[in-house]
Amino acid sequence: MKKTTLLFSALLLALTFGLIRGQYAQFGHWIYSHATDLEASLYGFEQQTIDIGEMSLALYNNQPTTNNQPQNNNQPTNNKQQQSDRPVIVMLHGYSADKDVWPRFARHLSDDYHIIIPDMAGHGDSPFDPGWDYSMPAQANRLALLLDRLGIRQVHIIGNSMGGFLSATFAIHYPHRVLSATMIDPAGVVAPELSDMARMLARGDNPFLIHNRTEFDDFYAMTMEQPPFLPDIVLEAVGQSYIERRHQLEKIFADFHASDYLDQQLHRLTAPALLWWGDKDRLLHVSSVAVWQQGVNNLQVEIWPGIGHMPMVEQPAEAADKYRHFLTTLAAE
Repeated sequence: MKKTTLLFSALLLALTFGLIRGQYAQFGHWIYSHATDLEASLYGFEQQTIDIGEMSLALYNNQPTTNNQPQNNNQPTNNKQQQSDRPVIVMLHGYSADKDVWPRFARHLSDDYHIIIPDMAGHGDSPFDPGWDYSMPAQANRLALLLDRLGIRQVHIIGNSMGGFLSATFAIHYPHRVLSATMIDPAGVVAPELSDMARMLARGDNPFLIHNRTEFDDFYAMTMEQPPFLPDIVLEAVGQSYIERRHQLEKIFADFHASDYLDQQLHRLTAPALLWWGDKDRLLHVSSVAVWQQGVNNLQVEIWPGIGHMPMVEQPAEAADKYRHFLTTLAAE
């Protein structure tokens, strides 16, 4: 509690100083970064950077280890993480987001599960390089390398948006490593009906590629129907980050939208699977549910009324309870 009080006092002083100096967005970045790191640490998550060879990936981990050596998946390992009797959950963020979208959801599961929340390449605290491949198969391969470094053989995987696309791709390409796959408002299939974003893209306008605060505010309103409160100074900072990263995001978008869509591959997703969709999603239309249901055998589906693109952010406690029930039911079978 003392650590929390001191940090929030520092945040207040930084905010006051920033306003006096006219550095609104810069101090918004500082506040957001430190507040999210503090919140994650209060929930028991530590930050790590894991070298996977091609790059290093940043992540939150509620069971960190100093062993970053690659493991042979066919041999037993002495890695203390592999010895844990807690099942492992990997949580994957969406395009342009980062690992900080997950801790408020993950906190409700952290006592019973070993949770890994990575920043995928080009996002958050993981590096971007214009020469890298950001397609879903490439990102799935990096995720496999990350798990190898951590000595983790099998996981439950859950992802939102691009992270849902990646979750399904990983489950298809690495079926022996996936205990279950949960997709939340995922990209990766062609929707029968156009979303607001799809109409914009058809006009040549990508809402993720931000040029000013007005465009950011319009975009942010599309992402969630029930967004959590963020002060304006933080929204200003996030918007400025989108502006600064516009060319990076353009490259990432081009790569993962050029990935093979999953419409003709969904039958290969054989792990126990769960699909959630907010019925107010403006980025990816809820009509996509029918495509996933047609392709994936025994798919469990829940449509969230009055929720937008990110149910786990908009209703974190309820979403965690539902996810825990799904996992518990699987364990009992």
